[in-house]
Amino acid sequence: MLKVFNSYPDDAKEKLLFLRQLILDTAKENRNIDELEETLKWGQPSYISPIGSAIRIDWIKKTPNQYAIYFNCKTKLVDTFKELYPSQFVFSGNRALIFDLDDELPLKELTHCIYLALNYHKLKKLPLLGA
Repeated sequence: MLKVFNSYPDDAKEKLLFLRQLILDTAKENRNIDELEETLKWGQPSYISPIGSAIRIDWIKKTPNQYAIYFNCKTKLVDTFKELYPSQFVFSGNRALIFDLDDELPLKELTHCIYLALNYHKLKKLPLLGA
């Protein structure tokens, strides 16, 4: 995993390591999650809990001043995020939140989105995922 993070430019690496830590901390603080798998999917750092949907993070090579957090496009996660936080994020379809390297992250809202993804299978039948 470290090899992937080390392949990013320094400014992107710093942002992605911050996102990684935010995901790990959110999982650790959630009493419903007793394990979190960290792996590579499509060459991107990926995180999944037994009760959740996969979260991936990556630097966007085509737009080098941007990075993203990706969610499964077959879920209603990003559509829910659009309802809850329409002006706090830049969305890429129904699969990602996009950030510029110099953006200040809306941490409260982003942590909530990560929480919803990590608990997705417990929440998917609730309106707005129980938000």
